[in-house]
Amino acid sequence: MRGATITRETDLEGTKDEVELADALSVLDAGERIAEIGRRFGSRAIATTSAGAQAPVMLHLIARHAPETPVVFIDTGFHFPETYQYLETLREAIEIDIGIYAPTLTAARLEALHGRLWEGDEAAIEHYGVLTKVEPMDRALRDHEAVAWISGLRRAHSRERAERELVDRQADTLKLYPILDWTDEDVTGYMMAHDLPVHPLLEKGYVSIGDWHSTRPLEDGMSAEETRFNGLKRECGLHIDSQVSDYRI
Repeated sequence: MRGATITRETDLEGTKDEVELADALSVLDAGERIAEIGRRFGSRAIATTSAGAQAPVMLHLIARHAPETPVVFIDTGFHFPETYQYLETLREAIEIDIGIYAPTLTAARLEALHGRLWEGDEAAIEHYGVLTKVEPMDRALRDHEAVAWISGLRRAHSRERAERELVDRQADTLKLYPILDWTDEDVTGYMMAHDLPVHPLLEKGYVSIGDWHSTRPLEDGMSAEETRFNGLKRECGLHIDSQVSDYRI
C-alpha cells in the first residue's frame, strides 16, 4: 500500500524490532503504553481519531500521557452532523488539539465523478475508502514526518480485528494499538470514571458510527458488524492495504 505510508527510519528506537516493542507494551496498561510510545517516538508518532463512540478514551489517554502527539481527524465529507459537533465538544472537554485532513475531492465532486461508491460491492467500497480516507491519511503522515501511527482499534470491534497484535505494520508505517485488548466494558468504565462526553447518536441506537450513508442503528437480530456497509464489511477503509495509485483521484 502506498497510501498511508511514510519511509521507515531504522535509527529510531523501537522501529528496529517490532517484537521487542510489542513485548514491552504488552506488560503495560493503556496509559503506560501511550507514555512509552511518546518516549520512543515523540511527535514522530501520529494518532487518529474518528470522533466515534469510543473516541474520548484515546483522546483522553493521549492528552494525559503523551500530549505532544499530533492527533488528526480524517474528514470524509460524509460524517453525521452529530459527529462534527461531537468532535468540537471533545476538543473543548479534553483540551486537545485535533488537525483536520480532508480528501482532495469534495463530497459533491466525488459522487459526480465516481458515483455512490458506498452502495457498490466490496471493491467499490474499498475504492471509496482509498479516496476519502487513505489519501488524506497519507498526507497527514507525510506532513508530520511520522514513522508510527497510534490507533484506537480493538479486537472486540470485528472479526477482521480479532487477530491483530499490539504492534504491526501497514507498508512502511508502524502501527500501534494501545487499547487493542480492551473490552466494551473497559471503554464504558473509563468514560464514566472520567466523565467523558458521550456521542449523541448512541441514544439513537448507533453502536458503530461512520459515514451517514453506510451506518445503521443496531436492530434486533443484527450484529454490530452488520450496522456498517449493510454487513458487507466492517473495516472502515482506513486500515486496509490499498494502493492510492490504483485509482484516479
